Amino acid sequence: MKTNAGRISFDGKAIHSEPPENIVTHGVVHVPEGRRLFPLMSVKDNLLVGAYNARARGETEKTLAEVYELLPRLAERQNQLAMTLSGGEQQMVAIGRGLMAKPQLLMLDEPSLGLAPILIKDIFKTVRQIADHGITVLMVEQDVRHSLSLSDRGYVLEHGRVVMEGKADQLIDDPHIKKAYLGI
Repeated sequence: MKTNAGRISFDGKAIHSEPPENIVTHGVVHVPEGRRLFPLMSVKDNLLVGAYNARARGETEKTLAEVYELLPRLAERQNQLAMTLSGGEQQMVAIGRGLMAKPQLLMLDEPSLGLAPILIKDIFKTVRQIADHGITVLMVEQDVRHSLSLSDRGYVLEHGRVVMEGKADQLIDDPHIKKAYLGI
């Protein structure tokens, strides 16, 4: 998509006019809302699609082992068709596929969307583990309480504009956040 105005830079390089495959090669990976898996492909094949870039290609087997270590259920189900998985398992495949691209920045769009509360906890725990492994995670999430509890920083958007930002622990204690987003 072409920008109308402004500039997007990552790691000192302008990426706003780059095609998506080049942006991935720079280390920016997006895990879209709604998972968007290949339903008739196996879990393993869905994961391997994520390694189809110059940055990741030489380390595919090593990265696959790391993804299976982080998300062991995917190793158990690696030969299953993606469409036969639960919503939470499909979300894990989508995140795993993003990790296969060897990102520096992993952008997650509503990773808890449509999941049962118990699965949301698992997804958020995984997101925290990814960040603890040194990958920067940018997450767009409407579950304010959970997302701030695992975040280092937060940005509050209203009508497309940043209205608050700061350390996550400070935002979660902010009276405006409590009233507007947490119902307290």
